[in-house]
Amino acid sequence: MAFNIRYDNSDSTQMGDPDHWPSRRPIMIDLLERERPTLLGVQEAVYGQLAAIREALPGHEMIGYGRDGGSTGEHSAIFYDPERLRVTAWDQFWLSDTPDQIGSATWGNNVNRIVVWARMEDLATGREFAMINTHFDHESEPARIESAQAMIDLFEGGELDQLPALVTGDFNSAAHDSGAYSTLVTAGPTLDTWDAAQEQLTPAWGTFPGYEEPVEGGDRIDWVLATEEFMILEAAINISTDRHGAFPSDHAPVQALVALR
Repeated sequence: MAFNIRYDNSDSTQMGDPDHWPSRRPIMIDLLERERPTLLGVQEAVYGQLAAIREALPGHEMIGYGRDGGSTGEHSAIFYDPERLRVTAWDQFWLSDTPDQIGSATWGNNVNRIVVWARMEDLATGREFAMINTHFDHESEPARIESAQAMIDLFEGGELDQLPALVTGDFNSAAHDSGAYSTLVTAGPTLDTWDAAQEQLTPAWGTFPGYEEPVEGGDRIDWVLATEEFMILEAAINISTDRHGAFPSDHAPVQALVALR
């Protein structure tokens, strides 16, 4: 699952506002408790929100720091089920010309952006693969294209070279109509799991409804990608709400069921 949970800005919102985190928190917990993704890549999670994810997925473990270093700034954390997966190595870097420099941004983006990656062993089969999670810039198309290439470099010649790879993220880019998508998918090494799925369990909702009624055929800016070693069994865009019609986030989580060939 890829899920931009929308950062906690409760200092500037109030009860009744669909963006108010204290109101959204139980809705998000309910969704994650029901879906229980083996692997979850989140975006925009500030430190105080991580406890809600742990409450929903109490057995899961987490990797990733804030994008401003340590616990500060938004997290693009990876949560995983240790009963199924074992992390053998992981790291985090910044999407810039100085990836090891905390908080760096050099590609025209005003906000620093990060990648969290893990080398994982599937305990059921002993197979090894890579999990990568990110959040691309919302303003700069050149920065998004550079970021897409940095992702590819990670599993083609980088630390994750030759490993089957799963990629989750909010790419702030429309599927089929953006430089990042072309770099990663159309002319790149990954499959869009929505398009490649043997079965799509939901309509093709836009993934950024912004607390409004979801639009079928809207832009998909949140993706789950996979290299060709994966078979994509099912895909879904989850627009579930609570009984009052309230959403857990301004983004819809995107889900895929995959199997290593």
